[in-house]
Amino acid sequence: MSDPQAATPAEQQAAEGRNRKGIQLPKVSRPWVPGVVGYATALVGLGDIVGAVAPHFKGSRVHELASFLPGTVTTVATAASLVVGILLIMLAHALRRRKQRAWKAVAVLLPVGALLEALRWHHTATAVVTVVVFVVVLVNRREFYALSDPRSRWRAVGNFFAMYVLSFGLGLIIVSSHAKTTVGVPTFGDRFWQVVWGLIGIGGPIHYTVDRTNDLVYYSLAGLGLLTAVSTVWLATKPSKPVAELSTAEEGQVRELLAKHGARDSLGYFALRRDKSVIFSPSGKAAIAYRVVSGVMLASGDPIGDVEAWPGAIKLFMEEAHRHAWVPAVMGCSETGGEVWTREAGLDALEIGDEAIVEVDDFTMEGRAMRNVRQMVKRIERAGYTCRVRRVDELSERELEQIRYAADAWRGTETERGFSMALGRFGDPADTGCVVVTAHKLPEGAAEGASDIRAVLHFVPWGKEGISLELMRRDRDADPGLNELLIVKALQASGELGISRVSLNFAMFRSALARGERIGAGPVLRAWRGLLVFLSRWFQIESLYKFNAKFRPIWEPRFLVYPTARDLPRIGLSALQAEAFIVMELPKFLRRRPKAVIAQQTRAELAGAPVRT
Repeated sequence: MSDPQAATPAEQQAAEGRNRKGIQLPKVSRPWVPGVVGYATALVGLGDIVGAVAPHFKGSRVHELASFLPGTVTTVATAASLVVGILLIMLAHALRRRKQRAWKAVAVLLPVGALLEALRWHHTATAVVTVVVFVVVLVNRREFYALSDPRSRWRAVGNFFAMYVLSFGLGLIIVSSHAKTTVGVPTFGDRFWQVVWGLIGIGGPIHYTVDRTNDLVYYSLAGLGLLTAVSTVWLATKPSKPVAELSTAEEGQVRELLAKHGARDSLGYFALRRDKSVIFSPSGKAAIAYRVVSGVMLASGDPIGDVEAWPGAIKLFMEEAHRHAWVPAVMGCSETGGEVWTREAGLDALEIGDEAIVEVDDFTMEGRAMRNVRQMVKRIERAGYTCRVRRVDELSERELEQIRYAADAWRGTETERGFSMALGRFGDPADTGCVVVTAHKLPEGAAEGASDIRAVLHFVPWGKEGISLELMRRDRDADPGLNELLIVKALQASGELGISRVSLNFAMFRSALARGERIGAGPVLRAWRGLLVFLSRWFQIESLYKFNAKFRPIWEPRFLVYPTARDLPRIGLSALQAEAFIVMELPKFLRRRPKAVIAQQTRAELAGAPVRT
């Protein structure tokens, strides 16, 4: 036995359950165990399913090897093995994420499998192997510490459809794989109804010459149906909690912090998105807004509040991530924020782009560099477009609804995009400090009383003397150049509104695009730039950079903070989901329209704006 006094400082910290930054962590000693157990569980489950649905598999050499894994191949036990196999595959991912509930479920399934092996097949060796695996799982129980992720009850609806499709597909395979023992030649319709009725425990139109086969098909289909029903009922009746929700009290606290420290970060106001959760420091002087997406605890921008209180909020953020085995990540933090995150949480940082910031006092339309913008603005003005720059609280209810409807109608996708630099709402009474810029021109042939709004910019407050661009949309039938006109007018009117700086769009990998096109750029940099230009066909990478560069901004770098390089693909996927570039939701006809949407459309009708169906 080793001498405790000879332990290194790192080992002492691990024994105390803290990382090198002093953050409280669960006690783990074998980080490879969850992955190995998870993949092994998936393989066991796959073997159980194949052994249950493919009768020829039972006589193969592969089945002889599979007999040493948990499962049974008797008539009733084969049906049970099919259900157990599906459960094991469903639990495998949760095991790899160290989830407690998954560990408890596997700890029950393994001894049940061992008991079935011993009683029905009398394979002592198989039962012993199963018991050994069970002991290994028990010994390493501390590796499975993570709490369950919060779920909504819509999860039950998705589970029902997914499980029913899976069960129906496996049922067809089971029914079709016993053609040699069927009475007559059943049609596809017969097999279809055999599965439909079998999933609810009723015999179908197909009969078999061997009673054992008849029992096997019946119990397998009934087991699949029972699994679908039980899992759906369990998800529907378990306590639900929104994945992310900003309560009224929390929103009030965040607004107080923004009132004192909001000028520090142009992305601070986006913490008020109501589909984010928030963690406050112990002193309440700092907060971090985040959302959990695909197992990634994703924050955006810098922590809000006093810099001296940031470490306390970061510590709680990291402890929450470790309790649930989420991957902690921060998207779009500033250089100062990145330094604090890497120092306090032991994470790494990667520059992912630049934010375009225009100083109002330095902005001018004169000079050769602004010639293209100047000519474009004059051309749009000669075409009859006019602009208005106002605070949102200066708008009438009718104007609010017309702008809200127009912005929604011009959206390129059905889902509202945005997470790190989008507020996701317009005209809320609490957002009185926002600024809206509109372009006006009545379309040719428009009916009397039609709206003349052709483009919209929406800015959120950035402290008391700044604004940050949140929304930029225009009518696709309007003349090009409207966005340039709106930004120019916003910058020219900012002085009268007491605004000294304006944050425009975020340009992904701006420095790589800029350096890659310069003379003397190396082959690696040119290849990286070429890839970014290629990706710009689907994502606004190069176009946003060139658009922002027209206004001669100051480029402020933004960073992605992450634990390890192997987590980057997972973080990238979660970021795309958070920004709604990848959308995973129910079909439109199954989704319930929120009451707020119905009320909004009713108000739009009263305000004279057209209403979409």
